[in-house]
Amino acid sequence: MQAQKGKKIDLSSNYPCPCRRRGHLVPIMLTEAFGCDRCQQLFVVEDKGYLLEQLSTTYPYKRSWRWMGGRWVVAQPRLGQTYLPIALGIILVLLIVWLPLALRSDNTNTNILLWAMVAVLLAVLPALMVWLTYRR
Repeated sequence: MQAQKGKKIDLSSNYPCPCRRRGHLVPIMLTEAFGCDRCQQLFVVEDKGYLLEQLSTTYPYKRSWRWMGGRWVVAQPRLGQTYLPIALGIILVLLIVWLPLALRSDNTNTNILLWAMVAVLLAVLPALMVWLTYRR
C-alpha cells in the first residue's frame, strides 16, 4: 500500500488543528510554521510543503500529518499504534502454544506452578506494553 502524498500546505491559508477539534492553525509570520489558537502547539511544514510536523519538547516522538484537502491524516503512525496488534498476537500464541504444552505436561504441583507463573508473566507483558503506550 502506497502512502498518499496529500495536498501541498499553503502557508497563507488557515487549517484546522490536527490534534484538537476546535482549534485553527494560524501562520507564524516569516517562518514556515503554524501555531494553534486553542492548544498553543507549534507545527512546522516539512517534506517540501507536504508534511506538517508537531514541535514538542515533552513528547519523545514527533507526530506528523498530511493534508488531504478536508482533513489531516497521520503521516507516520506512532509506535503505540502497533503495540495492540503485537499484544494480541502474543496472547494468541500463548493460547495456541502454551495451553497445549501445559495440559500435556506432567501433573506435578511444581510443574503446574511453573507453567502458571510463566503464563501470568507472558500475559502481563503485553498488557503492560499497551498500558504504557496508551497512558498519555
